[in-house]
Amino acid sequence: MNTSVLIALTCGSVAVAASAPDGHDLMSHSVKVTEANWKQAPHYSFTRTDLKSKRDSAPNRNQYHVLMIEGSPYLKLVAQDGQPLSAAEAQEQEQKFQREVSRRQHESPRERRKRIEKYNQDRNRDHALLVELCEAFDYSVAGEQVLDGRDVWVLHGAPKPDYVPKNREAKVLAGMEVTFWIDKKTYQWPRIEAEVKTPVSLYGLIGKVNPGTKFLLEQEPVSSSLWLPRHFKMQVSATALGFINQDSSSEETYTDYHRIGRETAETGATPVRAGAAQ
Repeated sequence: MNTSVLIALTCGSVAVAASAPDGHDLMSHSVKVTEANWKQAPHYSFTRTDLKSKRDSAPNRNQYHVLMIEGSPYLKLVAQDGQPLSAAEAQEQEQKFQREVSRRQHESPRERRKRIEKYNQDRNRDHALLVELCEAFDYSVAGEQVLDGRDVWVLHGAPKPDYVPKNREAKVLAGMEVTFWIDKKTYQWPRIEAEVKTPVSLYGLIGKVNPGTKFLLEQEPVSSSLWLPRHFKMQVSATALGFINQDSSSEETYTDYHRIGRETAETGATPVRAGAAQ
């Protein structure tokens, strides 16, 4: 998942609170809360539905059960092109899954280390981007709203003129404006939006992300103290070799979060569902 890309659009009309907190203090506090979510996320399995489309092609919808097996995730296909798998296809996917469980249980220490390091590298990139959010933007409280029954602050971030990205992934932040909806009680992020406002080169002259690229992330509680994503949407306008030919969109919906224990993580056994917070 990529909780690593974050977000802006319009906040609508909101009343600015007379006693609004400092924008940077609010972001710093909420990032610490989100870091706690990030640490807990690998302890949960879930169902992910992907909807992907590219210019001049039909959209593709697949659904997966995402399971933590021996220290890294495994995506088990359960629906394809918007349709449930046939009995034969489901059996094939189950056999494929069991073979992978067995392979991971019998891999060499070197193979195991390499596999888990790859997973951790991806997670660490997401974490680094999360930390960069505090450095990349000037934040101001735009107002207050009620979102899904929760009192939230609306926090707007504009790129700092002197911001220098620390890595390639952070480059896109320099061209974005972001908006965070921050729950007043928990400092969690129910909603984040971002939009690229100025072109950002990612690969020198080879490619750039163009204005109009948008991101949306929505989160919800899966326990009394933990929030995880429920919906992510990305619309990309990108240039490669001078031609705008990489336009695409993707959506990911996350449901049925389960807390997993040691046995589940190692064997793929059915986990005990975590109770959703109200």
